[in-house]
Amino acid sequence: MTTPRLGPVQRVAVLADVHGNVPALLAVLDDVASVGADLIVFPGDLTWGPEPQTTVDLVQELGRRAVFVRGNADRAVVELARGGREHTRPRDPWMVRRHTDEAVDFLATFPLNVVVEVAGLGAVRFCHGSPRDDTECVTPETSEERFAELSRDTDEHVIVTGHTHLQFDREVAGRRSVNPGSVGLPYHLGAPGTAYWALLGPDVQLRQTRYDVQEAVDRCRTTGDPSGDTVVRYLLTPPTPAEIIADAESRVFAD
Repeated sequence: MTTPRLGPVQRVAVLADVHGNVPALLAVLDDVASVGADLIVFPGDLTWGPEPQTTVDLVQELGRRAVFVRGNADRAVVELARGGREHTRPRDPWMVRRHTDEAVDFLATFPLNVVVEVAGLGAVRFCHGSPRDDTECVTPETSEERFAELSRDTDEHVIVTGHTHLQFDREVAGRRSVNPGSVGLPYHLGAPGTAYWALLGPDVQLRQTRYDVQEAVDRCRTTGDPSGDTVVRYLLTPPTPAEIIADAESRVFAD
């Protein structure tokens, strides 16, 4: 699939790893509306969570203002629904049933990378894991050597990733590595009920939005999600950034 190239635009809101958390998504979209953004980029893992179809319905209402990048979870939904991946966990068939055929078709359109020309930053590459693989883990401690390797075939100075659910902004290997954090399932030290995102242009602003986490917990428990207990635990007592970094850097690729 060809990498879409968009812009120039003045401001881009970046909402990664929503993971079907509707209360968090709605709260962040309200904040995005209040600060103003020409474009909203979703760098993957949009629906893999308690309320997949409602999440699709909400983002499709954004129309041409929204651009989507493929995450490993988005790819998994398509593969599970179309017979390209075996159902090995209780959540697999449940997740497929929670997407309409049209929603699966929508996820299947997401490219691996999107490049947007952003005022003050130039061309920015958006991906999920890394520019080369939607399962690659990029963290605040990814080495200069590995970052240089994963970005070797890209021209852009600023690379925005998701996947690890960690919010950061750092210079590494002559590039700027940004992760907006996760809207729906962040790994953080902050209070439960904090959604993480970013606003780009003319610089990078790492943002936080408070939302009603109890509503998210209650909604999760009514969906019948086979992984609902795990989702609730992560919402209320998430792994720490140090734990995630250690695990991610030891594995490098995680699906």
